[in-house]
Amino acid sequence: MKRLDPDKLFVEFRPCVTKTEPLLGRRYTLTHSDATAELFLTVGLAYAYDKVTTMRDEVLAEWRINHGSPYLFVYVFVDGQYGSNQSTIRDTIFRRELPLALEAIMYGDQCLFKACPELDLAPIFIRFDSTIPRYNRYEYWGTPIDYQ
Repeated sequence: MKRLDPDKLFVEFRPCVTKTEPLLGRRYTLTHSDATAELFLTVGLAYAYDKVTTMRDEVLAEWRINHGSPYLFVYVFVDGQYGSNQSTIRDTIFRRELPLALEAIMYGDQCLFKACPELDLAPIFIRFDSTIPRYNRYEYWGTPIDYQ
């Protein structure tokens, strides 16, 4: 991978979240600036909706447990602020940029991965949310180690 420029990633840890815990309930909000190409990762117990713009091009993620095993659930809103009119373009952009977004999450929360190396092999599932059936999908996207 290695598309990420660490100098352009800014990470904020919200109250009640440290660099290594908790795992359950740990949520990520990744936003960006088109003008500067900077990425902003907020790690907290709630999504940082105060960082979300009307463009709705953020990436939201959280750790969940299924049958005793952790997995990373990622959510993107394909339709965006203009509804389904821009869904084709937004789906293409999300698919192109998601590897960078996942890399930013893994890099920005690297202390968690060092403390819990078993998370390197946890599955990542992406929920593409759209009113158009062909874009409304739930997909497996590998494991965190694929994006480190």
